[in-house]
Amino acid sequence: MISVRQCALPGLLILTPKRFGDERGFFSESWNRRTLEEAGVHLPDFVQDNHSLSRQAGTLRGLHYQSPPHAQGKLVRCGRGRLFDVAVDARLGSPTYGRWFGTELSFENGRQLWIPAGFLHGFVTCEPDTEVVYKCTDYYAPECDGAVRWDSVGIDWGLQGAPILSPKDAAAVPFDAFDSPFTYEGAR
Repeated sequence: MISVRQCALPGLLILTPKRFGDERGFFSESWNRRTLEEAGVHLPDFVQDNHSLSRQAGTLRGLHYQSPPHAQGKLVRCGRGRLFDVAVDARLGSPTYGRWFGTELSFENGRQLWIPAGFLHGFVTCEPDTEVVYKCTDYYAPECDGAVRWDSVGIDWGLQGAPILSPKDAAAVPFDAFDSPFTYEGAR
C-alpha cells in the first residue's frame, strides 16, 4: 500500500509508503515499482542512489539540477532527522515556470517527494544529523551539474538565521540570470 498525493506543481508527487509497526519498530517498502504502478504511478527507471548527511540544522543544499542529456528525476526521502524539501519548476514554457513547492520530509512521516527532470531541487535541514536518501534516473555527470541561488526564487525556507552553504551554492547564479536547459513537454 502507498498513499499518492498530487502536488500544486504538475509532475510532483508526494508518496507515503505504508509502515507496518509493532513494539519492535516498523517495516516499510520504501520503493516497490509494482505497488506504485498498481496505484497508477509510472516512474522512470532509477540508476543511482545517493545518501547525504548534514551535521547541523540550517544546512541548505541547492538549488541543484543536472542538465540534458543527463537530466535527473529524483525520488527523495529522509532517512534520519527532518528537512524541508523544495522543487522549483525550471521548464521553459511551463504554466508554473519559476514557481516552487516545498514539503517536510522526516524519518517520522516517511514521505517521499518525486521530482521529475526539469525541476531545480534543494533542501534545508531542520534537525542535526539529518540524512537524505534519494534515487536518481540518470548517473551523475559533472559536466551537466549546475546550481541556482537558493534565495532568488522567493522560497520561504523557514530559516532562523543565515543558512550553512557550500561555496558552490553561495556562488550560484540567481534564477533571473539562469538560462534553463529544460523545456516543458505538456501534461503526460
